Order: sequence, then structure tokens, then C-alpha cells
Amino acid sequence: MTSPFVQREPFPYAVSSISDSLAGLRLAVKDLFAIKGMPTTAGNPTWSKTHPIPQATSSVIETLLAHGASYVGKTITDELAYSLNGQNKHYGTPVNPVTPDRLPGGSSSGSAVAVAANEADIGLGTDTGGSIRVPASYNHLFGLRTTHDLIARDNMVALAPSFDTVGVMTKDLSTLASTMRVLCDAPMLEPLQPRLTLADTLLGCCVHADLIRQWTDGLNNISLTHDTSLDADAMSAAETFRILQGAEIRDEHGEWISQCCPDFADDIQQRFDACMTITTQQIQRAKSTQQQIAERLEKVLSQTDAILVPTTPGIAPRMDAPASSLAAYRQRLLSLTAFAGLAGLPQLHLPLFTLHNAPCGLSLIGKKGSDLALISYARWLMEYSQ
Repeated sequence: MTSPFVQREPFPYAVSSISDSLAGLRLAVKDLFAIKGMPTTAGNPTWSKTHPIPQATSSVIETLLAHGASYVGKTITDELAYSLNGQNKHYGTPVNPVTPDRLPGGSSSGSAVAVAANEADIGLGTDTGGSIRVPASYNHLFGLRTTHDLIARDNMVALAPSFDTVGVMTKDLSTLASTMRVLCDAPMLEPLQPRLTLADTLLGCCVHADLIRQWTDGLNNISLTHDTSLDADAMSAAETFRILQGAEIRDEHGEWISQCCPDFADDIQQRFDACMTITTQQIQRAKSTQQQIAERLEKVLSQTDAILVPTTPGIAPRMDAPASSLAAYRQRLLSLTAFAGLAGLPQLHLPLFTLHNAPCGLSLIGKKGSDLALISYARWLMEYSQ
């Protein structure tokens, strides 16, 4: 079985203590975050060979350690975080402890598996196109993609900076709330009863739509409205995200790839190759569509506290799924994850359901900066809605 960790060395230096609010909580760190004196692989050995040992540590890590968290190791990521499967040809694919015959989800696969396997309490990762939300869903975890630019991304390997966010995965909402309170330097809110809007059209993108409807039908004393305007296919959400993300990836890593010729997994190499073919006209059209999607989400959120959407099309694909099947599934997956990414919004996955003995769930998408409020809404829903 492949361990979720790529490095298990002790943390190399002392961090000044601010509080012990996270004391006793073990921290697993996705191997995109720099730690002074330790190599960063970014999921690819050529990256670490062609980049110097970091001389500074991510402020996110230092903040969590300063509040009492204990570092347990760096975790495997898909190569340069450019996949949602959780596979890595160089360092191995972490074994999903919930459903070992299925993918762990990526690119924050190692951090998710470490938490799900009880080897860590806080799984620190990143989310560009779903890299927190997807592994959280596949590993039965709570997973928060934070508002874009809410949390500093210093000393961290970028993929597509306009979409990159820091994210956290935990087994319980209490740990997630404590972690985010520290990262946001703000008091935690008590459980809040939310007004919710169900994105009905997006239910057609998932196989667990009936479970979502049964859950929403069981919500008591809550304001629930329905929206049919968020149509992933009609709005070209996945393609818009693919183009804009790909253009940024080309700008961020194209020169390094050309000079160093790193060995990538076939599917990741194909995506990097596709980035190089994106035209200016495609980017212009995609930016226009992005604006329309952001405006539509803003309008819906002006009348509600959070939008309910399926996190993924269903349960994790099997480990032995053919490449063609995974490519088609990725497109369906991006149809759901693209909305929050294109608008820079926070999204919190709730591990509510099981289908065919594998986990799946739904998410709350909130207004920019409503990250702590989303956790409070989730606490109310999990505690008082039954």
C-alpha cells in the first residue's frame, strides 16, 4: 500500500508559539508548500532537481504550527497539481482507505488520505479546479476550498494563480472550524441557520441526485429555494475553465517544461500539450463567459446565503478505470467544480451520502469571504436539520 507521505522528516526548525488552540492536531502538508531546508517535489522529481531548496516556509504552515498544530509530513500530490485523480507515477498513488479499489482523488490526494486513514487531523492542500473538494468527497471528509486570495499563497508552487486557493480537509467540522479560525484570524461563528438555494439543473450532472433531493426534503424549518439558471453545459463552464486555467498554466510553467523536459504521466502530458495550443481568441471568449458566470452566481447569492450543488458526479472512479473513461469523467467533474473556481468563491464539501458503499455528497457555495459562515451553516445543517 502506498503511503500518503512523500517526506516524513521532523519539522526542521522551531516556530514561535502564539497559542495552543490547535494543540494535539496533526498537520499533513501537500508537497506544493515550501518548508525552509526541505525540498519541494510538486509531485515530480524533475521539479525538485531543478529548483533550489526553499529558504523560506509558507506562512500558512508557520501560522498553524504557531497555534499548536504538529507537523507529521509532506504528502503526495498529482504532478504539479494538474489532475483530479490522485495518481502519481513517480511517488505512487495513495490508497483510499474508505474504498481501496477506487481513486483517492486529487490533486491533494496525500493530505486527504492521511486524514481519512487517521494519520493526520488537518489535511492542508490547494484547490485550483477541485483539488480539495474532489478528494474530500472520495474520502468522506469535510473539505473547504477558500475564497480566492483570502489566505496567503506565498512560498507555494503555483498552477494557475488566478484560480489557486489554499484549502483544508478534516474528518469533522470542529477541527475545520478551529483551523480556519486560525488561518482567518477571526472568531468562529456559532451554528447559523442558512437560507439555501438548490441548483436544480446541476443535479442532472450527478448520479446521486435522488439522495440530494431526499436530504433537502428532510430539511426542517429552513428557507429553501430552487434555481435552474446554473446550467453547466449551456454556460460552457468546464470548457471556459479549461481554457483560462490552461493559458495561465502555460504562462506559469511553459518555459520550465520546454527547458527541462520533465517526465509526466500521459494524461498530464496531454493536458500540458493542450495548454500550448490555446489561442488569444479562445481566451477572450472564455473571459467573457467567465464574467457572465460570475455575475449569475452573484445574482443568485444576493438572494440566499449559500447555493447547494453536487460536489462530484458521484463516487470515485475505480482504480482500474480505462484512461478514456477517466478523461470523460474529468469533463463531467469540471462541469461541477468550475463554478466556484471561475468566480473565486468558497465551496465547502459535506460528506453526507453513500452510494454503492462509497462516499459522495454535496457542497455549499457562498459569497466571497463567507468561508467561516459556510462552516457555521454546515454545523447547523449537520446538528439541527434532522
